[in-house]
Amino acid sequence: MSSVAAPLGARTGRRTLLIWTAAAVVYLLAVFHRSSLGVAGLEAADRFHIGSAALGTFTVLQIGVYAAMQVPTGLLVDRFGPRAVLTTAAAFMGVGQLLFAVASAFPLALLARATLGMGDAMTFVSVLRLCAAHFPRDRYATYTALTAAFGMVGNLAATVPLTLLLDSAGWTATFAAAGALTSCYALVVALRVRDTPRGTPAQTTALSAREVAQHVRAAWSVPGTRLGFWVHFSTMFAPSSLGLLWGFPYLVQAQGMTAAQAGSVLSLLVLVALVLGPAIGELTARHPTARLPFVWAYLGTATAVWAVLLGWPGGVVPKPLVVVAIGLLSIGGPASSIAFALARDYNPIARVGTATGVVNVGGFCAITVTCLSVGVLLGGNTADATPADFRVAFLAIAVLLVLGTWRTWVWWRRARAAVFAARERGEAVPVRIRRRVFDLPALPVAEVRPERVA
Repeated sequence: MSSVAAPLGARTGRRTLLIWTAAAVVYLLAVFHRSSLGVAGLEAADRFHIGSAALGTFTVLQIGVYAAMQVPTGLLVDRFGPRAVLTTAAAFMGVGQLLFAVASAFPLALLARATLGMGDAMTFVSVLRLCAAHFPRDRYATYTALTAAFGMVGNLAATVPLTLLLDSAGWTATFAAAGALTSCYALVVALRVRDTPRGTPAQTTALSAREVAQHVRAAWSVPGTRLGFWVHFSTMFAPSSLGLLWGFPYLVQAQGMTAAQAGSVLSLLVLVALVLGPAIGELTARHPTARLPFVWAYLGTATAVWAVLLGWPGGVVPKPLVVVAIGLLSIGGPASSIAFALARDYNPIARVGTATGVVNVGGFCAITVTCLSVGVLLGGNTADATPADFRVAFLAIAVLLVLGTWRTWVWWRRARAAVFAARERGEAVPVRIRRRVFDLPALPVAEVRPERVA
C-alpha cells in the first residue's frame, strides 16, 4: 500500500496553515457544542422537567455515540477524505444544536444531543488525518497538540461567554445562533479545506464490506495502534470524567467547596491543557523517544494522586492539595495526544484515519464506563452523597487506571519487540530505540511498515 504525506522536514507554508486552521475551527466548534450543556444543565432540567439522572443521560449518550462512531469515522475519512467528513460533521452539529434550541420535550432533546454527538465524533479524527497528509511526520505531534488546544478554546467559550449569552438572549436564541453559525461554517470547510497538498493526488480507499472488516483488523493488529489505544484509554478518562460530569459534585459535596470555588478549580482542566498541550506536542515531536517515558511519568503521578484522594482520612482533603491534584490530573488530556502520534507512525497514510479512530475509542470508552460506574456506585441522589460515598464511587477510576496502566505496559513491550524485529529484517522503523533488559525477545506480530525513519 503506497503512502502519501508531506516530506520529512518540509517547510509549512501559509496555504497549509490556512487549511489546518479552517479544519481545526470545526473541532473548536465541536468541543464548544459538547461542553455547552455544562453551564445550561439547571436550565435544561427546568425546560425538560427532568431530574439529575435524566440530565446525566445527555452526557452519557453523547459520549457513547462519540465512542461508537470513531471506527466508522476513520473508515469514512479513509474512503472519502477529511474535507467531506468535516463538512458533514459541521452540518450534523448545526442541525443538532438547532433541534436542541427548539426542543421542549426530553425525547427530542435526546435526539438533538445524539445528532450533535455524531457530528462531534467526525471532527478530531478528520483533522488529524488532514495533519498526517499536509505536515511532515516530525511535526505531526505538534499539530495534534495544537488541534487539541483549539478544542480547549471551544471549551472556554462554552463557560462564561455562553452563560452571559444564555442570560441575555435566552435558550432558544442562544442555541439557534450556535447551530446556524456551525451549519454555515460547513460551506467554509467545503471551499477552503483540501485533503492533500497541491500537486499531490488524493488517496482514498474504496472497500467492500468484507474489506472494511479486514481494514479495521489490519489497523488493530499493529502493536503501535494497540499501544495508542491503551495510552489514550489510560491518560484521558480521569480528567475528562471529572470535567464532564463528576468533578463538580465531588468538589462541592465531598470537599465542601462553594460552586464558585469548584468551577475555578475545574477550570484548571482546561487551562493546564491549553498551556501544556502545545509544549508537550512540540517536545514529543522533537524527541519521539520521550513519548512513552512521559506517559509513564503521568500514570505514576496519577496513581499517587488518586491514592492520596481516596486514602485521605475522613475523605475531606485539604483544599490546596485538591487544587494541586486536579492540576496534575489535567495533564492527562495533553498526554493523550501521544496516542495519535503512535497511530500515525505505525500505519500507512491510507489507514491512518481508521487507526486514529481505533485509538480514539480507547479514551471515550473509558469515559463512558467511568461516568456510568461512578453514578451506579454513588446511587440515590448525588446531592446527598457524602465524602465516604465518593470514595467508594471513585474506586471505579482507580480500577480503570490500574487496568489501563497494565495494558499500556503489555503493548509497549510488544510494540518495541515489533520495532526490533522490523529493524532486524532491514526495514525502516518509526523510532530508533535501544534494547533494554525488560524488552521481549523477537515477537511474531504484524510487520512495522512506517513511511520513514524518525
